[in-house]
Amino acid sequence: MALIKQIRQRTGLAIGVIAGGLILFLLGGDLLSPNSSILNSNQNVVGEIAGEEISYEEYVANIEQFRIAFQQRTGRAPSEPEMFTVREQAWQALIVEKVFNEEYEKLGLTISDAELVDMVQGKNIVAELRQQLVNPQTGQFDKSQLVSFLQSLENADPTQQAFWAQQEQLFADSRLRIKYDNMLTFSEYVTSVEAKHEYEAANTIADVSHLFVPYYAIADSAVSVSESEMKDYLSKNQSKFRTGTSANIEYVSFSILPSSEDSAEVISEIQSLTEELRNSENDSAFVARNSETQFPFFTYAPGTNLPASLTSNVDEIEEGATYGPFVTPNSTYVTYKVSDQYEGPARMRASHILLSTEGMDDATKAAVKAQAEQILADLKGGANFAVTASQYGQDGTAQNGGDLGYFAKADFVEPFANAVFAAKSLGLINNVVETEYGYHIIEVTGMPLTQYTKLAALEIELVASDATRNEAFRNADSFAAESGNRNQFKENAAAQGYRVLEASNVDATSRNINNIQNAREVVRWAFTEASADEVSPVFELDNNYIVASLISKKEEGDAKLADVRPQVEAQVRNDKKAAMIAEKLAGKSTLEEMQAVFPEASLNTTPDLKLSASVIPGVGFAPKAIGSIFGLKNAGDMTAPIKEDVGVIVGKLNSLNPAAELGDYSGFQSQLTQSASQRTSYQVMMALQDLADVKDYRYKFF
Repeated sequence: MALIKQIRQRTGLAIGVIAGGLILFLLGGDLLSPNSSILNSNQNVVGEIAGEEISYEEYVANIEQFRIAFQQRTGRAPSEPEMFTVREQAWQALIVEKVFNEEYEKLGLTISDAELVDMVQGKNIVAELRQQLVNPQTGQFDKSQLVSFLQSLENADPTQQAFWAQQEQLFADSRLRIKYDNMLTFSEYVTSVEAKHEYEAANTIADVSHLFVPYYAIADSAVSVSESEMKDYLSKNQSKFRTGTSANIEYVSFSILPSSEDSAEVISEIQSLTEELRNSENDSAFVARNSETQFPFFTYAPGTNLPASLTSNVDEIEEGATYGPFVTPNSTYVTYKVSDQYEGPARMRASHILLSTEGMDDATKAAVKAQAEQILADLKGGANFAVTASQYGQDGTAQNGGDLGYFAKADFVEPFANAVFAAKSLGLINNVVETEYGYHIIEVTGMPLTQYTKLAALEIELVASDATRNEAFRNADSFAAESGNRNQFKENAAAQGYRVLEASNVDATSRNINNIQNAREVVRWAFTEASADEVSPVFELDNNYIVASLISKKEEGDAKLADVRPQVEAQVRNDKKAAMIAEKLAGKSTLEEMQAVFPEASLNTTPDLKLSASVIPGVGFAPKAIGSIFGLKNAGDMTAPIKEDVGVIVGKLNSLNPAAELGDYSGFQSQLTQSASQRTSYQVMMALQDLADVKDYRYKFF
């Protein structure tokens, strides 16, 4: 059953026999190749974190832990796109280990044994386990599976025990990060002065006229840009042009999308199988044999959405009926059979706001209860529940407006569950509910639903046939074989009518080339094997064969003029044009006179420009011009010509309406605090990584 059954039945295979083979799969040909980075200790570093080198072996060992966790969780090996996520998880875990653990220690953050027990077998079992330990008959979390597994651990083989220890550590690490993030989130504070400034910026409005002179008003040919000017500009503005490790690539794509013959064959196959499913007496066994979807037979609990490809085509489903085949957005054909509909344990939906009291004395609890009752009173007075939950909630549901989704009575502690399931109508529960976790303000958002649906899904993917793929590969292989260098690559493409596409500044870590997904092998070839003008072998991607040619590549660091010449030249030219425009506008006393100098210029009025704005309607991003306009003191005053990225702007203040004074700015304080809290976790992580000077060389290996 679900995760635990897979752990007990497959762990030996997954961790024992497969481990060696899949490690070789993870490492690929790099392990045994003549240029193996593993065999060369000088090239065995995948990155640096806080000055500590991370070896290939350490990183791969971490990847393997996350890969095994993925396989035990899903019952299958990860695909290559999923392996990208696994590798990212492994890398982030190393960053947390090297950077965040030191922060945890400084702050005294820990996970107690009792807390860990509660997470894996108590009343607050982590979501990862709850999602996997589902009884297929009821569609609900089945704690007995978990209990059975945990009881068997004492006599389990060492690999199973090691796997579970690793899972517990992952749960603990995740909870530590949540604690750290919550501590930072709830430490955010905005002063009343800041709130006042925010209010004034949002409510100070000006009526302005603005003249916009685009740079194309002066022809490029009228402005000369010298080599020395570009070099001087680049040296003074390196921060604008600092480059990462990147490459310029040309490529020809050979499509391997299904042909019309392939489509006809799949349609015929699923129509035939649909008739067999319609008459099947064992639906689950039939779709298990014939369907290509991961979960072909599933019980949908009350409140759980049925597949969109079914509900968008059928208004009301009936037990025993078969529907389809339908075409899905994923290029598959799917047929559904409603195998059974039955009445089961009721499920309701609710939202809550939790004010935690864990670890508090009675006096502090009383203060928290008073706060909860005040919040409840505000909600009864018309306050928005979701907004209030995001502001005051102290658990993971706060970011979703407190929404708990649909749940069974057994899923929650008794006081909470009893209060919800006793409700006779939608809306707020009149009293604050106390549980061992704190005080809850509860809003019932869904009345009891009891109908469960067993659905069999017969799904077949529309893919290119072997004949279609072979034809495309023959064309790609022939083209690659005949193209010994970039010149021949371009000549052969022109002669054979193939379109040559260019991907500029492809990042070394990129997985895509333009709009082609999962092209990591092409990118890796460009950075680890290819030289300029070299032509690649044929790469097989999801829906294409690709033959590429490397134009050039550059290492991370300060940009060279040759790498950014077009951008630098444009900047220097625009600077010169801005000066020329300002010179021609000098001495003109009205915007109309200025427009007469440049017929290409636009003259418009914005009656409601806000101080907080960064965009002028009809012009574009212009923060300097807006700041200058609001710096004017009197109606009729005009700014000097302001250089912006989009062109030159002259503003005229027609009237100014300052924001009215407020007696209380607490509402803006709350908004700013909430906004800052939502950004804090990410910003702190980025700051810690910057301080740790994280260097990522993984693109050389993966």
